[in-house]
This record gives sequence, structure tokens and C-alpha cells, in this order.
Amino acid sequence: METLNAWISGINDLLWSYVLIIMLLGCACWFTLKTRFVQFRMFGEMLRVLGDSTGKVHEGEKHISSFQAFAVSLASRVGTGNLAGVATAIAVGGPGAVFWMWIIALLGSASAFVESTLAQLYKRKAKDSFIGGPAYYMRYGLGLNWMGVLFAVLISVTFGFAFNSVQSNTICAALQGSFGADPNVIGTLLTVLTLAIIFGGIQRIAQVSSLIVPIMALGYVALALGIVLFNITELPAVLRQIVGSAFGWEQAAGGTAGAALMQGIKRGLFSNEAGMGSAPNVAATASVTHPVKQGLIQTLGVFTDTLLICTCTAFIILFSGAPLDGSVNGVQLTQHALTLEVGRAGGTFVAIAIFLFAFSSIIGNYYYGEANIRFITPKKSVLYLYRLAVGGMVMFGAVASLELAWSLADITMAFMTICNLVAISLLGKQAFRLLRDYTAQKRGGTKSPVFDKNRLPELKDKAECW
Repeated sequence: METLNAWISGINDLLWSYVLIIMLLGCACWFTLKTRFVQFRMFGEMLRVLGDSTGKVHEGEKHISSFQAFAVSLASRVGTGNLAGVATAIAVGGPGAVFWMWIIALLGSASAFVESTLAQLYKRKAKDSFIGGPAYYMRYGLGLNWMGVLFAVLISVTFGFAFNSVQSNTICAALQGSFGADPNVIGTLLTVLTLAIIFGGIQRIAQVSSLIVPIMALGYVALALGIVLFNITELPAVLRQIVGSAFGWEQAAGGTAGAALMQGIKRGLFSNEAGMGSAPNVAATASVTHPVKQGLIQTLGVFTDTLLICTCTAFIILFSGAPLDGSVNGVQLTQHALTLEVGRAGGTFVAIAIFLFAFSSIIGNYYYGEANIRFITPKKSVLYLYRLAVGGMVMFGAVASLELAWSLADITMAFMTICNLVAISLLGKQAFRLLRDYTAQKRGGTKSPVFDKNRLPELKDKAECW
């Protein structure tokens, strides 16, 4: 096992130290410039479109609404990355990791806009809903079916297996730390609950996510806001600590500045998934009048995840004075910090919050895998086997070590992200044209822009749903 961990760690260091950091930041900066800072200048439009989409579906059809698609993608984003991932980043990279999480969210949200807009453009009609994602824009946009299949395999393994093992691992660690719960018992219960929901399809997943996500996010933010207000006099010092740790000479001399950068980007990507190619799978299922609408909503999801919820966790830890020497790590660091702030009830709250956060991520993650299994093959028997395998990995994560679970997630996430970034870089100009079409309609007085593929003749045979 030690040899396996060392081998996986070596590959992770190579990928994250060079390839992915350059590609992620390069694409994020390029998309930010080409969209003329869409994530900032159209923030108000993001909120308007999200509010306007709540509860809307086509009459007589089973398509999920834009808001439901937002909830499913946020269910996947808002999980262990927000509680355990942030804690790990701070423990390993220091407070400066939080700064780089902010940066990757602010810039990477432009990548999220591009990938989700492309997913809407190239979506296809399924029996009960739309279906799409990176595999589809690789096949129909780039004409590279092999690349679509490769991505479909990578995301099915990453989200259905690796990420879900991390989610169940964190749930069990939190419940064991607060209540002394047996991981085998919790793992069994999680597996049963997961299978009960995922066998209901995207409609059931959307219903559960749209119920759980708002409640859990608002509750956690309310608690964090209370802690910030209680410690408001210390806020300037904490902000200086975060920025100083990211750029300080002391950290650079000690070699921890690089660790802060790497941990911030790695855990930031794990949490907000911008550019990874995951959120487009559910973004494509939404029923909207223009692809850009869902691109804007998924951009808002990145902000909600990292700038709001991850920041809440960071402040809770840094205000508490919890040890950052690695003696306490993962979700147990967050629990320890809350216990210092509000007493034993804090650890219990985190255990409940992580259960809701991580369980919603499990079902959201599963859908990403399902969408891509359907891309690879229409055989229902394969899909049923995949569902059972996902349940098996939930059980595996419950009893596996924290280090192995995170290492497997990091390496599979790296390969699928590289694949997706190549695709959206090649197709990005189409997302830019769609954005220009959307803004032109808005300037012309159209409150709710509508896209017609005849506006872009080269897409006439490729964008079947428009």
C-alpha cells in the first residue's frame, strides 16, 4: 500500500506542479480576456436569470429547469472540498492557500462559463430530458469521437468512483469523530441511500438536490457569518495572514509559498470544478432559451462554492486558532475549529453538515457518470452495473484511508481536466460568438434572449436542439 501511495503521489506532483497549473491559469486568463470579464460585468444578469428560471420547465415535458440544473451542479461542487478540502489546503499550504483558491475561482469562472455554454449548444434530446456535456461537444463540435469516449471514461471513473470514495470517507470520519460511529455501519447506510436515489434517474436526483442544497448552504453560511461577526475585530488580521502567507518573504524562503499555490489551486479546482468538465454534464440538461443563460448560471455556481462557502470554512478555521501543524487534518480540523468557537455543538454541526454536503455530492457525482455511460453505450445493463459499482465505491471510501482516497481523486481529476481544457480551448470561439449574440439582443431591448442556430450557419447541422 505504501508503494502504491508513493507511485500515485509522484504522478500527482508531476501533473499538478507543471501541466495543470499552466493549463488552468492559461485558459482561465484567456477566457476572461476574450469574454471581456464576463464573470464580473454580467454578475447582475446571472442573478436575474437564476431567479427567472426557478421552477420553470416546458409544459408537458420532463426537462429539468435551469434552477434545478444549478442545484444538481452545486450539489456536486458543495461537498467535502468545502469543509475537508479547505482544511487540508490550509494545513498543508498554510493560510495563503485560501488566497489562491479565491484567484482560481475568480479567473476560472470564465472557464466554467465557456464549458457550460458549449454543453448547452451541443446538447441532444434524450427520452425524458436533454443530455450533453464535454463528451458531446468533443464528438459533435470537434468531430473527435475517440476524445469524447476517453473523456466519458475518465469522468465516469473520477466522479462515480474516486470522488465518491472521498465523499463517503469524509462523512464517516466526521460521524466517527463526533459520535464514535462505526464506518462499516455508516458505509452500508450510505450505500443503500445512494442506490435508492440514483436508480430514480435525473428527475429524482434534481428533486433531492434542489431541496437539500439551499438548506445546507444557507445554514452553513449563517453559522459562519455569526462567527465572523463575533470575531469582527480580528478580520483584518486574518485577511493580512491570508495575503501575507501567499506572498510573504518568510513563506517563500521556507518553500511554503509554492505549497500554498499548489494546494490552493488543487483544492480550489476540486471544490468549484471550473474547467474540469463536470458541471457541463448537468448544465446541458436544463431547458433554456439561450445557451449563454446556463453558462452564466454555472459561473454563479463557482462563486457560490468558493468565494462564499469555502471562505466560510477558512474563516472558521483561522479565527479559531486551531493548530495548523498537520496534527489535525481534513474535516476533523474543521470540526476542531468549530468546537473551539462554539463548544461541542460545533463538532456535531459539522458532522451533520458534512453528511448533507457530501451525500448531495455523491448523488450529483453519480449523475455525471451516468450521463457519460449513456454516451459510451445505450445498454441499460451496463448502466445498472455502473450504479452498483458506484455503490461499491461508496462503501470502499468508508473504510479506506484518507490519503489514498484523496490521491486517487487528484490523479483522475487531473487527466479529465487536461482533456476538457484542450477541447474548450479549441471550441472557445463559438462560446464567444454566442455571448456576443446574447449581449446584442439585450442591448436591442430583448429581456430574455432566444438563440436560433440559423444565426451561426456553420452550426446548423451540429446544434440539433436549437
